[in-house]
Amino acid sequence: MEVVTGRLTADAKVNTVKGDRQVVNFSIAINDRYKTKNGETKDNTRFVNCSYWTGIGIAPYLLKGGLVELAGRIDLNVWNDMDGKARGALTLHVSNIKLHGKSQKQETVAISDSQTATTESKEDVPF
Repeated sequence: MEVVTGRLTADAKVNTVKGDRQVVNFSIAINDRYKTKNGETKDNTRFVNCSYWTGIGIAPYLLKGGLVELAGRIDLNVWNDMDGKARGALTLHVSNIKLHGKSQKQETVAISDSQTATTESKEDVPF
């Protein structure tokens, strides 16, 4: 099992496949930064397509820009494009998801919800 941390590149989508099974599909970007022998800073970004079969309830929380830690099995899909060039894509079959950071969309919702909740909770406090 591999563990990776990255940012969601788009909002997750729920797809229905054979036999009415549902899967949550999303992709993440993993950013690495390192220095070369010459002292240059290099950035390397890898994109990973992800599928989560355990439950679709997580989908509303997987929003573009959110930081996630994923555990699962990595595969490589390989194919030839229309020009005959070999292509490949990393795929992660996710078994565990941890949400570490919120996207801009989630922060906006959280602020408005917390303001409402704070106002209501002050009225409930007995002192």
